[in-house]
Amino acid sequence: QVQLVESGGGLVQPGGSLRLSCAASGGIFSINAMGWYRQAPGKERELVATITSGGSTVYEDSVKGRFTISRDNAKNTVYLQMNSLKPEDTGVYYCNADGVRSFRFQPPISYWGKGTLVTVSS
Repeated sequence: QVQLVESGGGLVQPGGSLRLSCAASGGIFSINAMGWYRQAPGKERELVATITSGGSTVYEDSVKGRFTISRDNAKNTVYLQMNSLKPEDTGVYYCNADGVRSFRFQPPISYWGKGTLVTVSS
């Protein structure tokens, strides 16, 4: 069974930085895209950033220039470096692995982590 384990959340002051990590494990043959989503209190879950196995990235407009997504394909791990954090970045950050195959001809499956809380407050 594939599992995603996130780490790196916490409390940080405005203007500070955090680095989130998400490791996928459990018999993985390939993963197409990995990414981060967030859900603020009372709001719907939204895309933050994604990265494909080839390194193509997509960012939500409000995080462009502040957040950087990266990926280690050999470790099935995705990172999110968050700089210049703002109170509106507060929320639960969820890791997503999309297009996951445990063997070559398996139909792709999407998996989610349990989330890690990021709080930006003074």
